[in-house]
Amino acid sequence: MQYLSGTVETAITELSKLPGIGRKTAQRLVFYMMKIPRREVDDLAAALVALKDKVRTCSQCFNLTDSDPCLICANAGRERSLLCVVEEANDVLALEKTGEFRGLYHVLGGVLSPLDGIGPDDLRIRDLMLRLQGGVSEVILATNPNTEGEATAIYLSNLIKPLGIKITRIARGLPVGGDLEFTDEVTLSRALSGRVAW
Repeated sequence: MQYLSGTVETAITELSKLPGIGRKTAQRLVFYMMKIPRREVDDLAAALVALKDKVRTCSQCFNLTDSDPCLICANAGRERSLLCVVEEANDVLALEKTGEFRGLYHVLGGVLSPLDGIGPDDLRIRDLMLRLQGGVSEVILATNPNTEGEATAIYLSNLIKPLGIKITRIARGLPVGGDLEFTDEVTLSRALSGRVAW
């Protein structure tokens, strides 16, 4: 027996497809949106459409951006010899919130995960190796401290070592199995400042 209108049910179903949003949360969001002014719902809808229409990856670091190159790569004040390698664009945001890192980034687009069929050719490793030919003196491996993140860091370290570039890994202090995007700024700041040679 259906208790809700088809339109409401469809909205709940679509919202519940988002990560971390179950059916009950989706239902609360739908009922909330029914109470707010139409203009606010239109603004939300426009923002979501703009995400798909305007946001793309930076051609240099592969961070999400409205302009190419992104604001970080275009900033002449950034330390160009320092490159921080992260898994996803949300990791860049987490590290930038610390205010500690003044170099550039390279977003891999994931991690090595043979069980999921993700190998080196599925990540932006080839692009990383090309970037390392242009004056990079240190690479910070800032992958998540879980099995896949560690495996990816080891793989990258083995590729980079023959180039004679200093390789560091963000310091421990992040919980094993945790994600950078959910870590507080103080912990990330300490992890960056306490990084060690690898």
